[in-house]
Amino acid sequence: MKDMKGYNALVTGATSGMGLEYCRQLAGRGCNILMVSNQQEPLESLPPQLSAEYGVAVWGLYMDLSREEAADQLWQHCREMQIEIDILVNNAGMFFFHELDAPTHDKALAMMRLHMLTPTRLTMLFGEEMKERRRGYIVNMSSLAAALPTPGITTYAATKAYLKSYSKSMYFEMRPYGVGVTTVLPGAIATPLYRLKPSLMKTGVAIGLIHTPKWLVRRAIRGMLRGRRVMKPGVMNYLLPVLIALLPKRLETAIWVKFKGN
Repeated sequence: MKDMKGYNALVTGATSGMGLEYCRQLAGRGCNILMVSNQQEPLESLPPQLSAEYGVAVWGLYMDLSREEAADQLWQHCREMQIEIDILVNNAGMFFFHELDAPTHDKALAMMRLHMLTPTRLTMLFGEEMKERRRGYIVNMSSLAAALPTPGITTYAATKAYLKSYSKSMYFEMRPYGVGVTTVLPGAIATPLYRLKPSLMKTGVAIGLIHTPKWLVRRAIRGMLRGRRVMKPGVMNYLLPVLIALLPKRLETAIWVKFKGN
C-alpha cells in the first residue's frame, strides 16, 4: 500500500456514504483530510474522531457546494489556511427521482451547479496548483447513470454524463504535468443517497447489484494511484447498460407511465 503521509486530501460530500469512506481510507494511508459538507452536526464530531483514529490532521468545513460561488470560496479558504491540496475528490452529490417539471425546477438547477459547475471550477482551481507542483490526483465521481438516460433521473443522468466527458478529456490535459484525473462510474451504492428500504438495500448487496462504499472506494483509490482514466468497478456495471439498451422503448415508456400512476 502506497504511503501518502503528509498529503492533503480535499473530499466533498465528506460526512456520509462514499465521501466519508474516502476520508477514512485516505487517512488510513497517512493523508491529512479537509472534509467539506453541508451537514453541520457530523462536521463537529467526525474530524476529531478521524484525527484520533488515524493520527492525521482533519479539518471540517461547512459549505453548500450547490451555490454558484462555492468553488471559489472553498479555494480561497484553502489559501487562507495555507493548505496545499494534493488530492481532490469531487464526490458531493444529490439525487431525486421524479418527472422533470415546474416543482422540481429549483432542485434541477441546484443539481446542475453541484454536479457540473462546482467540480469543473474546483478541478480548474486546484488543478492549476497541482500542475505547478507537477503532482496531484483528481477523482471525479460520475455515475453509471451517465450511460443510462432514464425517465425520473433526467437531470441526474445528464449532469453525470457531463462530468464523465469533462473528466475523461481533462485526463489528457493534466497528464503531461504529472497530475492524474480519474473518473469513477459506480452503479448503485449502499448509501442514504438513494433512500432505499433497508431490506431492499441488503438484498441488492447480497446479489451484487449494490456495492458497499468501502468496496467501491478501495477500488477507486487503487485506480487513482495507478493512473487509471476511468474506473467502472463491478461486472454488473458493464452488463447493465447492455441489458437496458435491449429493452424495447415502448416497454420502458410503459414502465415509467405505470410507475407515475402509483
